[in-house]
Amino acid sequence: MNSEETGTLALVGGAEWQEGCRKFDAALLEAAGTDEVLVLPTAAAFENPRRAVETARRYFEDLGANVSGLMVLGRTEAEDETNAAVVRSSRFVYIGGGSPMHLRSVLKDSKLWQALVDTWNDGALLAASSAGAMVLCDPMVDPRGGAYTVGLGLLANMPIFPHHDTAPAHLKERSMELRPDGAVLVGVDEQTALIRDPDGSWRVAGEGSVTLYGPRHDDITSYGPDATVDGLPPG
Repeated sequence: MNSEETGTLALVGGAEWQEGCRKFDAALLEAAGTDEVLVLPTAAAFENPRRAVETARRYFEDLGANVSGLMVLGRTEAEDETNAAVVRSSRFVYIGGGSPMHLRSVLKDSKLWQALVDTWNDGALLAASSAGAMVLCDPMVDPRGGAYTVGLGLLANMPIFPHHDTAPAHLKERSMELRPDGAVLVGVDEQTALIRDPDGSWRVAGEGSVTLYGPRHDDITSYGPDATVDGLPPG
């Protein structure tokens, strides 16, 4: 990817659309230059996706923005050119949380996934929380046990571990121990965003911290709110 051609990217550690996210989401709206947010509840396909969209709608209304939900819940919808066109015309796309394995199976090599990549490369803002953030990376953390599996590959060698502040310790330890050579495991707390600006730089926003593990075994660095994050690929 060419950092000069992409939009802003926000990787949220979970508990999205809550009070602690308001400041950075307002700033993301400003950066996107739009008051229209397209929400993909795909990862919540088995957890009441319409309720997820409604939660986002109420939240963003308080920030002066409108939400449209694109109900891509399975592979058929992900291969629908009409849905892909909706994504390509959007300037702020938000992928919500839920099941990363379902989200990956729906998006992988689909028309909708290519549309997401295209619109981000064209300068649109892409936000993704929890499962959404996880699947963007290759390798990605496997939620079934903390090891690693194949992700969608928008980002390389920086697997995301969301809910870093609330996840069971044994899962974090397993992901730390098994991280591939050369990869930096990125722990993102809830209501916290790791943001990549169009110039390729990374920073932290929100309530919590971002913690980097690696690439060497004893490399552990934490960054609090508003900090610039070193040690990640610029894109």
